[in-house]
Amino acid sequence: MKPDRKPVNKCFSSGPCAKYPGYTLDVLKDAPLGRSHRSALGKSRLHESIVRTKKLLGIPDDYLVGIVPGSDTGAFEMLMWNVLGERGVDVIAFESFGKGWAYDIENELKISVINKHTADYGELPDLSKVNFKNDVVFTWNGTTSGVRIPDGDWIPDDREGLTLCDATSAVFAMEIPWHKIDGLTFSWQKVLGGEAAHGMLVLSPRAVQRIESYTPPWPIPKVFRLRKKGALNREIFEGSTINTPSLLCNEDYLKALDWAESVGGLKGLIARSEENLRVLEDFVEKHPWIHFLAKNKAYRSNTSVCLSVDLEADKIKAMVKMLADEGVAYDINSYKEAPVGLRIWCGATVEKSDLEILCQWLEWAYEQVKKQ
Repeated sequence: MKPDRKPVNKCFSSGPCAKYPGYTLDVLKDAPLGRSHRSALGKSRLHESIVRTKKLLGIPDDYLVGIVPGSDTGAFEMLMWNVLGERGVDVIAFESFGKGWAYDIENELKISVINKHTADYGELPDLSKVNFKNDVVFTWNGTTSGVRIPDGDWIPDDREGLTLCDATSAVFAMEIPWHKIDGLTFSWQKVLGGEAAHGMLVLSPRAVQRIESYTPPWPIPKVFRLRKKGALNREIFEGSTINTPSLLCNEDYLKALDWAESVGGLKGLIARSEENLRVLEDFVEKHPWIHFLAKNKAYRSNTSVCLSVDLEADKIKAMVKMLADEGVAYDINSYKEAPVGLRIWCGATVEKSDLEILCQWLEWAYEQVKKQ
């Protein structure tokens, strides 16, 4: 039977992700539009985003947090261009973005000593083989593969190199062991459903020391430049951005932080995401034609949930289109480089009740296209 209810929020994209429940544009009516980001007001609002992010995520006091251009991609490229090159690099790639960082390390930065630890979509490499005398580059959660790193136990406290982590689809949904991380990036439009184009950069004291003591052999563009007069430009981490940010987007992010605090902060956000994942786990367990791309539950993502379906590729695409045409689910197709299937965002801004309704429609759409 065709379901008689539809999700309240039909947005299940893995980025930009769904806005938090109850969101309307009215919450931005007092945004400081037309004001300079370098004015006292503009800078104070940017600084508030930094301070509240640090508090909500439990980032140590001696770590620095800054707002930088270019979303997570720009933030992570900035991190690599400023700190890599002093020693060899071990790069971990189990999805498309990790593969992209590996490409840039090898072909753009042209670092001579590189160890690659790779795995197919749905799998995780053997992390015991990582050499921590080198710098280590990795994604915490594979947005395009549905695989996450389950914990930080594989990272030694006495490492010689730096650990650089792209955590854009992990922060606010998974515990990050900050003492294991030296540089981390994420973007507003992922787990809290903020707006695009702004990245967040987190630096440990070890990363700061590297930036201030080491000069990379390549030229660094202005929008990537973290040093000023031979030292780290700490103004970036106080609300003075490298280029012009959107105060409207920043205000939107602050409202998302308000909501996050209202549902119990980090613990509440993680609990909501894990409950969402359980909805899909229950559905997969009861339906033999759908499967998790990440077969091992220990490293299955609770945000970007990737699924395979026992249908030909064209029928899977037809299923995705059918659900969009019905106004039930938007943007649930798998990533273009990943195996053809479904990718359903289960971060905290998605309501459990909407996922339960979506599951009814998944079953209906599967039965419809199977007949074709």
